[in-house]
This record gives sequence, structure tokens and C-alpha cells, in this order.
Amino acid sequence: MPNSYIERILRARVYEVARETPLSPAPQLSARLGNAVFLKREDLQPVFSFKLRGAYNKLASLDPEIRARGVIAASAGNHAQGVALGASRLGVSATIVMPRTTPAIKVRAVRRFGARAILHGDSYDEAYAHAMELVAERGLTFLHPFDDPDVIAGQGTIGLEILRQHPVTPNAIFVPVGGGGLIAGIAAYVKWLCPEVRIIGVEPEEVPTLERALAAGRPVDLDEVGLFADGVAVRRIGSETFRIARERVDEVVLVSTDEICAAIKDIFDDTRGIAEPAGALAVAGMKRYVERHGIRDQQLIAIESGANINFDRLRHVAERAELGERREALFAVEIPERPGSFLAFCRALGKRQITEFNYRYADAQRALVFVGLELGRGEEERAELIARLTEKGFGVVDMSENETAKLHIRFMVGGHARGIGQETLVRFEFPERPGALLNFLSALGKRWNISLFHYRNHGAAYGRVLMGAQIPPEDSAGFRASLDALGYRYWDESDNVACRLFAGSLPDD
Repeated sequence: MPNSYIERILRARVYEVARETPLSPAPQLSARLGNAVFLKREDLQPVFSFKLRGAYNKLASLDPEIRARGVIAASAGNHAQGVALGASRLGVSATIVMPRTTPAIKVRAVRRFGARAILHGDSYDEAYAHAMELVAERGLTFLHPFDDPDVIAGQGTIGLEILRQHPVTPNAIFVPVGGGGLIAGIAAYVKWLCPEVRIIGVEPEEVPTLERALAAGRPVDLDEVGLFADGVAVRRIGSETFRIARERVDEVVLVSTDEICAAIKDIFDDTRGIAEPAGALAVAGMKRYVERHGIRDQQLIAIESGANINFDRLRHVAERAELGERREALFAVEIPERPGSFLAFCRALGKRQITEFNYRYADAQRALVFVGLELGRGEEERAELIARLTEKGFGVVDMSENETAKLHIRFMVGGHARGIGQETLVRFEFPERPGALLNFLSALGKRWNISLFHYRNHGAAYGRVLMGAQIPPEDSAGFRASLDALGYRYWDESDNVACRLFAGSLPDD
């Protein structure tokens, strides 16, 4: 790695606004994982995110004449806050273009720091395109959120602090990855001073920007970008950040939404701090890495990168955390429709904590129960439960990994409908903003009869709908064309076992 980056990091102007954050031990995580775990608490920055470091370092590096013309940035929120606060300290006029899906807490923070916030588009890419239009129109200077040497150097000061704060050389540092500025900066410094330290990137399964780029040998555009961890929802890793990462990053770990939610809970249990989804990525990746490699008695550090989360999103996080930790199982259980069946079923479960129990009469022969059960021993206990119930004569379908069951079926009332012919079930994701549900239904039109509809606001960046519609065979192609024209991610769930058991249509008696 060229010494220029080391010099940039050592000279970075970050501490005029940022603070040196603590490297805090995580005793509960350490005990569970059998390793010494430490959290780098970037959630304690004035803007509750590491992004302040790179944004201010870039602003401070600009010539006074350039700063006087004003600056502009595109961001889903954390870089925006860093630019806004940094600009206010330096007396610079700042405009921030943010996707309309940006959590309100981040938009309010940008405006509170005195910057102008413009909401445009449903993704970072659309916000970026609009920002570049404003650059051309107004002569503003664009501050890239990650693919800029001064931004990378600012983030690299985290690596400098870690090696100074930690009493011994750590075995591995886990870093969340979006555009790559954070991991590039940390890797540049740490690998220069301590090349034996493993630098491990962590990404959501829905946004594998670095993993795909490493596989291809170059930055690539993702076809789809999941929005749950909005702080890393970037379609393409930066060119400069990838160049550094390709040389200095040892491995990339992908984690699920449930694992991210479980990591948010882990961080809360140890620190009483509440991380945003992107902020908990590193902990989720660390847990998966330890499980995969079976490592013990090592010194592991996770970057807790931010805490800008809307309060109402915590409901969804709490619902999914136990599943992510494998401390809850979801089963569909078939029992005979006769007196005493429920009692026999509950006796078979024993004294386990029941987290969910949903039932609706279906027919005279059998009853289907949707049940959630607390687990003390994870997947091993789940397998034992299935075997026990099967031995007792109950039909069991494990739905613990069924996304539709977790998102919709467990919250729905009613059950099967009779006489609904030619029904197709489709699950959607669409950008969440005021009027989004109305816009979704309006775009779908009135051509087909809707036979089932479930929508629940999760306080997230995207809304989720399970819809049933009566589609004659001759209309199937037209229906698919309409769905494609909507531009939203969707999945045909007509054959999903959870839907077949609890929500599909039944023939008339």
C-alpha cells in the first residue's frame, strides 16, 4: 500500500469535530463466543456515525475558494449528517440530496445542522444522479460519500485508534461494507502496521457489493439492492475503495436480516446502546465467522458504525432477533379436529415458552396451528422438537426460515377462503414513504380482483405486501407484465408451504 495513504491518515483533520471513540469490551458476547470481543463505538460520535470523520476531512482539505461556492452530497443519511455538521463548523453552505426512503431521524438531523435537505428518488443512485445535475447547474463541489482519498483517510483514523487503544494486536477486525470507504481506510492503516491482523468485511446477503466485486475482479452493479440496512444500501462499490480492499481485505462474510436483528439485540445487551442495522453488521458477521471457523480465545474487534435508527423500526428488529439468534422456532402443526387435541399437543410441547399460537377452524378432520416456541439450545433443540411431535403423531412443517411466514402469515387473521378460484399469491417490496400503499394499489389498477391483502408497516425503508389476486390462465402473461412494470421486487408465493397451509384458497364443499 503506498505510503501516501498512511500519511493522509496520520494528517487527517477529524478531531476538530469528531471524537476518539472508546474500544469497549463486550463481556456477554465474549462469554457466548469463547473469544475476547471488543466494540469500536462509532455510534458515540456527535452524528451517531463514523461518517463524520471522512466528511469533515474532505471539507477541511478543500481550498477556501471552492468551499465558498458551496458543497453538495448524496447520501442515505449518515454521510449527509457528517457533511452538514462539518459544513456548519466551517461556515460552508451545504446541500444534501437524500432518497425519499431515508429514515426521518436522519433527514431531521441534516436540517438541524443547517444544511438544505432535498428528498429525491427511492435509492442512493437516484439521489446521486440528481445531485450531479445540481452540480452542473450551480457549480457546487460534490463530496463523495466513500470513493475519495480524503474520505477514505478520514475513516482510516478508526484503524489508527484501534491499534493504539487495544493492549495487544487483535486477531481480526470486522468491518461493515457499503461503498467501501470504511473498510478501505481501516485496512490501509492496519495492514501497513500489523499485516497479520485479518480484515473481514461484512455485508447483508441482499447487498453483496464487495463480495461480487472480488469474485468478478472489478466493481460490478448489483441488479437489486436490499434496503433493510439502509446505511450500506449501495449498488456498486467504489473504484478506489475496491482497489484497496482487493489488496488488503482477507475475507467477506454475508449475513441475513435476522442475524442483523439478533446482533442489534446483542449490542444492546452489552452496552444498552441501540445500533442501526448497518451499525450491527460487523457483530453479525463476527458471530457467523466464529461459528463457521470454530475459533476460540482470540481477540476480535467489531466496528459498531452507527446508531441512526427510527424508533418504530425497533418493533421489527425485536420480532426478528430471536429467529436470528435461533432462539425461536416457527412450526405449522397439524392436529386432529376433535376435543382434547389441543391439550395433547401442549403436553407434547412440555413446559417450553410459547411465543405464538394461532389457530382457525379449517375443516372437520384436521386443525392447523401456527406456533412459535422459545428455544434454549438453538437448532439442536428445534430438531428434537420436530422429532418429538412427529413421534406423537402430529404433522410438522418447520417454517423458521420461511420469509413469507415470518413477514406475513404469523400476523394474519382469518385463514383459508373457499370458492376463490384461480388465485395467485404474490409478495412485494416497495419503497416506503407517505402514500406508498395508495400509489402501489393505484399502479396495480382495477383489472383483477384482489382476494387477499396483508400489509404491515414495520417502520422500515420499504413496505411489504402479501397479495392474492384471481388471475385467469389467459391473463397470466398480462398480470406478470403489470408486475414487472410496477418496478418493485416481487415473488410468486402461490406454492409457498406457509401460504398453502394457512392462507390459500380451498374448493367449495
